[in-house]
Amino acid sequence: MSQPNLKLAFAGTPELACKILESLIDAGEHTVEVVLTQPDRPAGRGRKIKQSEVKLCAIEKNIPVLQPEKSSDLKPEYLNGCDLMLVVAYGLLIKPEILVKPNFGCINIHTSLLPRWRGAAPIQRAIEAGDKNTGITFMQMEQGLDTGPILEQVTCEINANDTGGQLHDRLAEIGANNINQLLTKIANNNLNPIKQDDSKSTYANKISKQEAKIDWTKSAIELERKVRAFNPFPVTHTQINDLNFRIWEADIKSDSENLTPGTVLKNKSSLDIVTGEGVLAITKLQLAGKRMMTAKEFFNGHPDFFTEKRQAN
Repeated sequence: MSQPNLKLAFAGTPELACKILESLIDAGEHTVEVVLTQPDRPAGRGRKIKQSEVKLCAIEKNIPVLQPEKSSDLKPEYLNGCDLMLVVAYGLLIKPEILVKPNFGCINIHTSLLPRWRGAAPIQRAIEAGDKNTGITFMQMEQGLDTGPILEQVTCEINANDTGGQLHDRLAEIGANNINQLLTKIANNNLNPIKQDDSKSTYANKISKQEAKIDWTKSAIELERKVRAFNPFPVTHTQINDLNFRIWEADIKSDSENLTPGTVLKNKSSLDIVTGEGVLAITKLQLAGKRMMTAKEFFNGHPDFFTEKRQAN
């Protein structure tokens, strides 16, 4: 198979996109002509202006960077001379006139096995739903949200203890390891796009910080999945009397002793809280303004914690 050199535009913003961009550059099989990424924005506690991971990578490699504020600012001429645009977690809607500008159109790299989990948070929603598998989909973009024909898919198992962050990293590696081979197939017209079955689609809604507040009437199984899915962002949380906790790690216990959901049980090794079905045993937690710690460390620092009745809400 010949190795034609494609001239690429690349649109992406977070670390996931950066890993794939780095793979493209390091392979040297195709040329990234221009990078589009989100504008610099305040981030973190200090609200300092932060450049995206993709922008930092492009600057290091001397690739021109464009940062349109909104979709209407995207101009077809940004892609002049480009054979194809790759889109990875970019964050802006791609207009129809952009989609058809390159010779090979625009390809999206999506972190689910489409048509399952179209939308903004496929990694977290897959863990939250208890899915056993997910993967990377390489998709020809069209006007609908993640509805275009599937070019290739690579499956990834979801392990029982996977967090959103761990699964993200494995999917990023899969995307980076497969993108160059896919581009060669595209350049040689060696792919057979498959239309998605819309009847099997599910939607991965964007995650709000409000969702991260624990509802103790839910089952321990549901809550343990949420804890993993929302790690490292936005991190599940709850309030116990006057203390605010972020929950980083938890296990499931079956016995809830028919107590009211939210009741805190006395235990030395984990912070056990009754749920609508079963008990959630919190093993790693964080108090407001403090470091992450084990439940044992928390109890050692708060020896009087169980001197009064505790209720989570």
